[in-house]
Amino acid sequence: MSELVKKNTLFPAFFDDFFTKDFINWNDKNFTKFGSTLPSANIKEDDKTYMIQIAVPGLRKEDFEIEYKNGILSVSSEKKVEKEDKDKEGNYIRKEFTYSTFQRTFSLPEDIMEDKIEANYKEGILTVNINKKEVKPVIAKKTIMVK
Repeated sequence: MSELVKKNTLFPAFFDDFFTKDFINWNDKNFTKFGSTLPSANIKEDDKTYMIQIAVPGLRKEDFEIEYKNGILSVSSEKKVEKEDKDKEGNYIRKEFTYSTFQRTFSLPEDIMEDKIEANYKEGILTVNINKKEVKPVIAKKTIMVK
């Protein structure tokens, strides 16, 4: 699970990755236990939004399932493709099945607007925009004069 929090730069990334990844996969960040490729994600933040970009070429917008529940954003996809070549009699010369799936989860901070999460898919990049709650400025101490 990825978190939208700033990394602690006090320790090298090696320690961060070692203790947050599965021990079996500590040497290879891009593969899950079952050998399927896990798409890379970029996370950006500005004053008003968080933006998550996931590189997933070759899919359609209908292939994605995006859910938010209890502070967790889950992005997943499952795609099955069958390709077959037959001879004149209809016998298989070759038949190939392709199956790909992934799921990425992100732990979101409390300062988001849950009803303002939007996603779009363009040129192989899935972009999820998450609006932040408006932060009210803290008013400094004010002395009130008694009349």
